[in-house]
Amino acid sequence: MKWSTIGDAPRRREDVRFTTGRGQYLDDLVFENLAHAVVLRSTHAHAEVGGIDTTAARKAPGVLMVLTAAEVNADGLQALRPHVEANVQTGEPFKFLPQPLLATDRVRYVGEPVALIVANTKNQALDAAELIDVDYRPLPALVTPTDAMKPGAPLITDAVPANTCLDWRMGDAAVVDAAFARAAHVVTLSLDNHRITTNPMEPRGAVAQFDAASGRYTLHVSSQNIHGIRTLTARALNVPPEQVRFIAPDVGGGFGAKNFVYAEFPLLAWAAKCSGRAVKWIATRSEVMTADHAGRDHHATASLALDIKGNFLALRCDSTFNVGGYLCGAGAGVATFQHVHLPGSVYAIPAIEVLVKAVLTNTTPIGVTRGPGFAESINVMERLIDAAARRHGFDRVELRRRNMSPAPMTNAFGFKVDSGAFAETMDKALERADIKGFAARKKESEARGMLRGLGFAYHIKGTGGSPDENVDVRFDEDGTVRLITGTQTIGQGHETTFPQILAHRLGIDNARIHLCQGDTDLIVNGGGHGSSRATYMGGTAMWRASDDIIAKGTKLAARALEAAEADIVFDNGAFKVAGTDRAIGILDVAALGRAHGTPLDTFHAWTREAMTFPNGTHVVEVEVDPETGVTRLLRYTAVDDYGVLVNPMVASGQAHGAMAQGIGQALMEVTAYDGQSGQLLSGTFMDYTMPRADDLPSFDLGFNPTRCVTNPLGVKGCGEAGAIAAFPAIHNAVLDALAPVGVVEIDGPATPMRVWKAIADPVST
Repeated sequence: MKWSTIGDAPRRREDVRFTTGRGQYLDDLVFENLAHAVVLRSTHAHAEVGGIDTTAARKAPGVLMVLTAAEVNADGLQALRPHVEANVQTGEPFKFLPQPLLATDRVRYVGEPVALIVANTKNQALDAAELIDVDYRPLPALVTPTDAMKPGAPLITDAVPANTCLDWRMGDAAVVDAAFARAAHVVTLSLDNHRITTNPMEPRGAVAQFDAASGRYTLHVSSQNIHGIRTLTARALNVPPEQVRFIAPDVGGGFGAKNFVYAEFPLLAWAAKCSGRAVKWIATRSEVMTADHAGRDHHATASLALDIKGNFLALRCDSTFNVGGYLCGAGAGVATFQHVHLPGSVYAIPAIEVLVKAVLTNTTPIGVTRGPGFAESINVMERLIDAAARRHGFDRVELRRRNMSPAPMTNAFGFKVDSGAFAETMDKALERADIKGFAARKKESEARGMLRGLGFAYHIKGTGGSPDENVDVRFDEDGTVRLITGTQTIGQGHETTFPQILAHRLGIDNARIHLCQGDTDLIVNGGGHGSSRATYMGGTAMWRASDDIIAKGTKLAARALEAAEADIVFDNGAFKVAGTDRAIGILDVAALGRAHGTPLDTFHAWTREAMTFPNGTHVVEVEVDPETGVTRLLRYTAVDDYGVLVNPMVASGQAHGAMAQGIGQALMEVTAYDGQSGQLLSGTFMDYTMPRADDLPSFDLGFNPTRCVTNPLGVKGCGEAGAIAAFPAIHNAVLDALAPVGVVEIDGPATPMRVWKAIADPVST
């Protein structure tokens, strides 16, 4: 066999291009007659806009145009609407104000676009931006949902009464009340899953062109969802989607921040039309911090009821999502859909009540980041379990094992999980982490005056994202195969793993299979990359397309081999007459098909009916210096179930990246605003701490795969586990370390200052 198939681990072939400087990121692309754009952004979190004087800016050297809301309205461009506009459970519309492309009468967060300046050079555009005089009339800024929901609080928009986009309840309150009334133990926590900035390596950006002859817009973008964003950009431009083309070359990370439409996309396209020039804008790191969709920012007050033996009886969670200045992307959709998984999905909880609010504030809008909704839900569940064990004398491991459901299982809200070996996976992780040796390691830390803690968390997430996907497989005359996908790679290794799937099915040398993606003109539809969907959704489309190809090839091979179709079998890249040595290879069959007008080329589209559920246990050990509050992460062990692994090496890399992000949130990352002015306090890497190599231990990652039964590959998404599990696992470990000094709770990232304050004043925690 010449090809690598499912389960093999060939090195990523795209890395040769990246490591030799031949990547094609947005800033590497060359365009003729290029102009440069700069976005003037609000310096106020909340203010009325009395007027915008652009006179001096328009006269500045090199300036081609200055565009404001006046020009937007004159040309009839449309404001941006969220991708999800109604409760996916009930159909009830959300309350929201469409986000203007450029601020009109009011700005609602620091960083909101106010004007677009286009000039011959970027420096000329920057100079002109400083000449624009905006008459801001400051209004009170609301930074937290608590402030925004107070009676009499200023409205961020009249379109959203009480600043609340949704106020939703699910579950039987009476049944939950009865369960709490008879409970032997009740534990209640107030948990803050704090706001973070995603910070992809390559900032968000676009280069827009307009062809006056065809009336067509083309945008080269750094994005992870080009079909969806293309369609919403077209809506803002008042043109049909086919009149807009999006192209994404190599993309330097997304992590959710590049999943949804932003005002810059239609603005740049419009500027290209108005100027007759290609127009380029790439965000600075400050703009990423200030204006990119943020993640998390979820507060929950949650209670768990248990009987005398530790069986879970009921769960109640009152959640509030801070969605920022506008309801964007799928923010409220995450709140209503993914909270259906609040039980943590691996635990049997008979009665559940969930209350969810999505609240506007004068902060940057929230989008999604790795594990949206599930990260918040798992944090609630795993922190509650540890608190129940600590306060009521249960063993943390046994309490989890006692309440785990066997798979397949259906949770209290009727959501089904098809596969998993939850208790077994947890046991394997704990054994691999050598928790039996923890006591000795703890004593060794104590001998040095340090506090050592052990923590773990069981994660699960429904992966799948956008429910529709398609592929187009084309056999070319030179003996190569083009695999055209609607999913999109943003660094995950698809150029290696996707050909593995097709090679596995069709027996074609991987080197002959070329992945083509990142262009809305290549294929009619695409769900992009988000929610670890690509291998499940794109891979299933490939698998089913392969079925069609084999069926077509069987007919052609039967004629070529002068045999009945029923006698033809396909194996190892060839069609064979059963029981004989007569055979013809698939590429030869493809050539026959082209010659006879019956090509093997195949397009396949499908819509999923279920999600996949990767899951696993992450176990960590931390050491806290009680004198300084510094927390060091010493050990990180994980055993995950990602179903069938297409390429174990690539899956491991994805898992490691997610762990690093989860560790960042748990120990150092936090997006902070001034509570009075709404000014961003963490707008640079001097103020926003990202994890570096010396902050991370060597990861010990193992797998305990169970085959997913809802797709023919048996795969489960693998990109988000660590970003979900690390936060509660590390917090549980920190609290375990601090228990001897009386600390019972700590929120936000476990920074040295927060930990030191908790040690100094444990009662307040």
